[in-house]
Amino acid sequence: MLPVPTRFFVTSGKAVSKVSDLNAFDEALTRAGIGEQNLVHVSSVLPIGIKKVPRTQLPRGAITHCVLAQQRGSEGETISAGIAYGMREDGQGGYVAEGHGHMTEKALHEVLEWKMEEIAKLRGVTLTDVRYAIEELSIPMDHYGTCLGALVFME
Repeated sequence: MLPVPTRFFVTSGKAVSKVSDLNAFDEALTRAGIGEQNLVHVSSVLPIGIKKVPRTQLPRGAITHCVLAQQRGSEGETISAGIAYGMREDGQGGYVAEGHGHMTEKALHEVLEWKMEEIAKLRGVTLTDVRYAIEELSIPMDHYGTCLGALVFME
């Protein structure tokens, strides 16, 4: 039998580093509370009956499935990354859209709205209670930066 998550939480983070974009990414993951997990990126279908829970402390080193959006950048850039998620009106689960780019939070919010509308249109469904988790960062001179948003699945 294939594992089907029963719970999820949403988190986000951002960070800068003078050393590298990898170090900024690592700190953003840590700030989001998922820096001690082995992340496995998955696509974006929420199963029937899944429940949203508060951000949860996960075991160190756990294989952790998530929908992850990230954007890395360098000095002087404005970046953003995040997710949108919503449930089907018919109770048959839901969907997640991720987005990232060299843009403001407001611009990314608009992009994610379009993506969620297209997901619903493609499937001929209506989504309810669409929510967003977006981070924006203006990266200072002589630094690297990362923004991320994640929906983390749990059994």
